[in-house]
Amino acid sequence: MTKLAITVNHWGVGRARVLDGKLLDVGSHPADAAPSPINGNIASSLNGDARVRYPAVRKSWLEQGPLARAGERGREPFVEVSWDKALELLATELDRVRQQHGNESIYAGSYGWSSAGRLHHAQSQLKRFLNVCGGFVRSEGNYSYNAALGLMPHVIKNYREMVVEATRWKVVAEQVDLVVMFGGIPMRSTQVSDGGIGRHRAADDMRACAEAGVRFINLSPLRTDAADELGAEWLPPRPGSDTAVMMGLAHYLMAEGLHDQGFLERYTVGHEQVRAYLFGETDGIVKDLHWAADLSGLDASRLAALARDMAASRTLITTTAGIQRADFGEQPLWMTVTLAAVLGQIGQAGGFGIGYAVNGSIGSSARPYRAGSFPQGCNPVENFVPVAMVADALLHPNEEYDYAGTRMRFPDIRMVWWAGGNPFHHAQDLNRLRQAFQRPETVIVNEMNWTSTARHADIVLPVAAAEERMDFAAGKYDPALLPMPAIAEPPGEAMSEYDIFAALEQHMNMGNRFSEGLSARQWLDRLWEETRDEARRHGDELPPWDDFIAGDIIELKDPEPQRIFLSEFRADPQASPLPTPSGLIELYSQTIADFGYEDCPGHATWMAPRGISNGDVKRFPLQMLSGQPATRLHSQLDNGDYSRSCKIQGREPVLIHPEDARLRNILDGDVVELFNDKGRCLAGARLTTDVMPGVVFLWTGAWYDPDFDAPQHRDRHGNPNVLTHDLRTSRLSQGPASHSAFVELSRFDGELPGIRVHSQPEFLG
Repeated sequence: MTKLAITVNHWGVGRARVLDGKLLDVGSHPADAAPSPINGNIASSLNGDARVRYPAVRKSWLEQGPLARAGERGREPFVEVSWDKALELLATELDRVRQQHGNESIYAGSYGWSSAGRLHHAQSQLKRFLNVCGGFVRSEGNYSYNAALGLMPHVIKNYREMVVEATRWKVVAEQVDLVVMFGGIPMRSTQVSDGGIGRHRAADDMRACAEAGVRFINLSPLRTDAADELGAEWLPPRPGSDTAVMMGLAHYLMAEGLHDQGFLERYTVGHEQVRAYLFGETDGIVKDLHWAADLSGLDASRLAALARDMAASRTLITTTAGIQRADFGEQPLWMTVTLAAVLGQIGQAGGFGIGYAVNGSIGSSARPYRAGSFPQGCNPVENFVPVAMVADALLHPNEEYDYAGTRMRFPDIRMVWWAGGNPFHHAQDLNRLRQAFQRPETVIVNEMNWTSTARHADIVLPVAAAEERMDFAAGKYDPALLPMPAIAEPPGEAMSEYDIFAALEQHMNMGNRFSEGLSARQWLDRLWEETRDEARRHGDELPPWDDFIAGDIIELKDPEPQRIFLSEFRADPQASPLPTPSGLIELYSQTIADFGYEDCPGHATWMAPRGISNGDVKRFPLQMLSGQPATRLHSQLDNGDYSRSCKIQGREPVLIHPEDARLRNILDGDVVELFNDKGRCLAGARLTTDVMPGVVFLWTGAWYDPDFDAPQHRDRHGNPNVLTHDLRTSRLSQGPASHSAFVELSRFDGELPGIRVHSQPEFLG
């Protein structure tokens, strides 16, 4: 008999149909008015051809050991082995690396979203295990908003606090007249929220703003970065010119006396230096609207009207997270704060917000208290690698580099262990990453599916999916507690990470330092009781575990439904100072200036994207953007039915303006080849006026599928990161700069290669 059960992931809650332990499909949950269609990937991915079913070892590594440099990761076949053999190999190799090279030679940065569960969170499991083994080199920061993490503490405060304190959309609907969106607010990104989401509120909240008369301006190269329901005016600037546009607006406001000088003097430091820069007193270049129009392609008179409208209205300025993932990505963030300060509305219902839509809860709600989570313990190893520099670390051991005002040193990494993530999705310049992945002596990957990361490993461990083991979710920002019952059987010999590490603990004679002698179910009991205790401290009474796991969504209350960002600071900057050196908003940071970084000076500064300044645009005239897709979370479940249904001839779609397509004799639905000096890939042409001329948009997350017989190991599938450079935003944050890629494309008329990464790799024996 078919059974119905709840299922939970980062993109929300669903209702699953299960027959005899097999997941049939996942539909929407009745409590969610805007359910994510990503649920349509779950059953087909979990039951798909790409599942890792048994432990497997790369042929040369199994035959010759970790020090034999035979073969090449990513090209060799695998041999499936028993769990006893896999655990023996892991235990022996982990002991060897620790004894010969020390724990600083183990990299377990393991970046990625993995599971939404509080216990079975893959990276927490791995990091706890390695911590009790003496530690590991961790990663620092993230790919989503790393520039904000590095910059904002010097200007305002910790960026993660800014996200929680974002002005609520309910307040915007009641008190704001105009929302000016740099990069738009892409609703496709609001499908997901770290740790799970009970109800998708963002679309309804923003629609309520439009219905209340709030006007929206979408300054993005992609029209659909603003939902149709908002009725937003579309002003598409050239990618990378947002800082210049903001500077032109700020200059106009100051030149016309429309700025708030009193706000600048009371709440900020450095406004004099900023004014001198905008008016050309420091470099001889006046950053006026004509200058901004030349750089952005926007009309100067329209920008002047926008500046006057912003000054006459209660205005909220928003900047999406994607803008910072570009050359010098700190600068548009700093200039967002500067422009909002010039208007003088910070701390009121207007002001600014950075990263609306970076997940589905920002601006809609926050959670009242934390839930219990699997403790990672203490890492004795102090060294780390900025998350976007993993290839640098592998290729350049012991070399020095700059980061956040400090001179750092890359570790000499001999072992890489990845769990719950996919670097062959997140990282830039994947051909370079392939080279970097050849250097370690051992690469271990815990995976559900045979992604390219798994195919570049020496030892691959099959892990259970979220629907195949019991857990609970509690989003980082979302006010809900979500049961995650085990509703399907894992395939083959796949196990949860917890059970894998508990078994490895016994193979290594570690006692119970990892497991503490508890089963996964006993850990869940402990974590749920911690959650119940925290709830009681906030006046909530939660049900016992057995009732909860058999039940449904538990909704909590937003503790600050009328939150206005920095309202306490505006009311009294002396009583509520910011955690900056001055206690004020630092439009000029002496701390950053003293670092001496030419790629991130002491105040917001215009710097052209590298592809423009170095002339790449002359050879590769199309600027490529790559953003979060609507069909999956990053690369998760790319082999699912919904994701695959939106591809073109099996390739990821690339959005092309019809005029750019006409010049290249490309028709809608053609397979095209994108290329530059870094690499090349195939994609499916989707012609649309939703993207501005001169720009192509290729969604992220298509599983990397290199063709080793093709030029530059051409990717068959449409992964944009074969085309992105592996340089960073600046030495301050060392963030990724994927949106500063310049490409050319042409129609592909050759024989189409098949997609291989959605099936099993080659096995021997």
